[in-house]
Amino acid sequence: MTQDYSNKNILLTGAASGIGFSQLEAYLAAGAIVYAVDRQDIAYRHINLKTFKLDISQHKQLKVWLETLTQSVSFDILLNTAGVLDDYKTSLDTTLDDWQHVLDINLTPMFILTNAVLPAMLSRGYGHIINMASIAGFSAGGGGVAYTSAKHAIVGYTKQLAFDYAAKGLHVNAIAPGAIKTPMNAADFAGDAEMAKQVAAQTPAKRWANPDEVAQLSLYLTSQQADYINGTVIPIDGGWTLGH
Repeated sequence: MTQDYSNKNILLTGAASGIGFSQLEAYLAAGAIVYAVDRQDIAYRHINLKTFKLDISQHKQLKVWLETLTQSVSFDILLNTAGVLDDYKTSLDTTLDDWQHVLDINLTPMFILTNAVLPAMLSRGYGHIINMASIAGFSAGGGGVAYTSAKHAIVGYTKQLAFDYAAKGLHVNAIAPGAIKTPMNAADFAGDAEMAKQVAAQTPAKRWANPDEVAQLSLYLTSQQADYINGTVIPIDGGWTLGH
């Protein structure tokens, strides 16, 4: 089903590459006005695209920017997509700075961004938020200690938001990707791509997904057809969680 997002304002983080970039393309193609944020330059131009180079781990700067932006724009959809990995570090191999760095990007900005757009959504009685979780939000082994902890927290935050605000018109869900072929996972494809081959072999679907597959799921979850889906964490992992 073709989705029509004409005149819908979308706020998207992590938009320069990977899943975020695919979401950017998908929502623009559906007619939305996209406000795209990344710490890297966003190499894309479109009449309905507004780009912002911003490090969301700088929380005070992020809050000031959002206060200004939300005075002039009321957002229909928030896509909390930005994230970083942690090299599968164990607890003893993770410094406090390592730990804080992952939470500063993967978790805390999600809270700040949500609280910035939520008042207008509740006032309007309608809004959608999609939080990017991970298969690491369900079990261990999908990342290191910091990444896994952050993704578990995202799952809990998503459920609590729905519990608190669904009756007021908020629709909030999380997507839990498995093996998605993005620049974030480039190391798995280095050399003879042995790591990527192992991951595919451990996945029932026997392949990696393309980021556009995640973007298309986002489009559905923020559509009217998905209004009754709320507080749900949806895996898109080729069946990986079935055996883990």
